[in-house]
Amino acid sequence: MDLLGSLPAFVVAVLLISASPGPAMALILRRAALRGFAGAVPTVLGLEAGLYLWALFAAAGLAALVATSQIALVVLRVAGAGFLLYLGVKAWRSAWRGRGSEAAADPGAESTADASARGWVKAFGEGMVVMLANPKAAAFMIAFYPQFVPADRPLFATTALLALLQVAIEIGLYLTLAALVGRAGEWFRRSTVRRRLDAISGAVLIGLGVRMAAESR
Repeated sequence: MDLLGSLPAFVVAVLLISASPGPAMALILRRAALRGFAGAVPTVLGLEAGLYLWALFAAAGLAALVATSQIALVVLRVAGAGFLLYLGVKAWRSAWRGRGSEAAADPGAESTADASARGWVKAFGEGMVVMLANPKAAAFMIAFYPQFVPADRPLFATTALLALLQVAIEIGLYLTLAALVGRAGEWFRRSTVRRRLDAISGAVLIGLGVRMAAESR
């Protein structure tokens, strides 16, 4: 199999996978709606940093060890589910606190918070943790990348290059989505709309967390 010849199929597969709903998409949409495009950037970068680390782990064989270890899978599943539940409950609390409080939905306050280094690092960390604590990411990397690595190519280096391409594609896709959602940011940050969005996104994150915890693999 020729590496260049397989790239079109790789790109199509990445686009289809990236567009599928899941924790990453839920986080990005919520951040873009409530914090605007700039607020979604660190979340996207954190998610992609986590994805790239999983790709390197897969190339080094570490992901395979995780995927075959029942204890490691349980730890990852519990950690990932717990973090999603935490984010969901946090969104619900934000919706509840926002009732009757215009200050909680002040766009200026959101912009100031996101401009700080602490807010950027926190959003980046949330994205990375959500990706790294997802056991499906380990299984996906093990099954996905070997299909596109020719037998005569070095596994680690080729996987690292393919992962960079995937990261670049997903960053472009997710930032475009964030920009589109962010254009309606003023509407999303209205007090009533924000509370409803917090409640809905909280329910989605909690649902994803419960599903992750309930999965046997």
